Amino acid sequence: MSVNKVILVGNVGKDPEVRHLDSGVAVANFTLATSESYTAKNGERVTTTEWHNIVLWRGLADVAEKYVTKGRQLYIEGRIRTRSYDDKDGNKRYITEIYGDTMQMLGTKADNQGGDVQNKQQSSPISTPAASEPQIDEPSGDEDLPF
Repeated sequence: MSVNKVILVGNVGKDPEVRHLDSGVAVANFTLATSESYTAKNGERVTTTEWHNIVLWRGLADVAEKYVTKGRQLYIEGRIRTRSYDDKDGNKRYITEIYGDTMQMLGTKADNQGGDVQNKQQSSPISTPAASEPQIDEPSGDEDLPF
């Protein structure tokens, strides 16, 4: 038996890029930042930030397109996937992504822009069935992460 499960709570690093495949399936890509703070031996407060590449499919991609914006705090539950591709110079590159199965928008009511639709989504997580995703062999362009 094995388990591939990830739970993240963080802030969206850029507005989702949503595209629709030839089959009509929607896929959203964006970054999510998680931060960890601690006090160093010298008493200085240190914060480290980890950036995650998030991929949402179908209904979750549609929700992300409508309601998720840069800076928004999200809860994402999913699994880790690593894929490889050849860049324009012929070098093999690897990218690790989080394929989200559940997403919940967090924050206060004042943080929500767009009215009741987001508030209802805030109180219950949005999920998609764990169906197999179509294969995409092209790079997602996440090499230009905002840090």
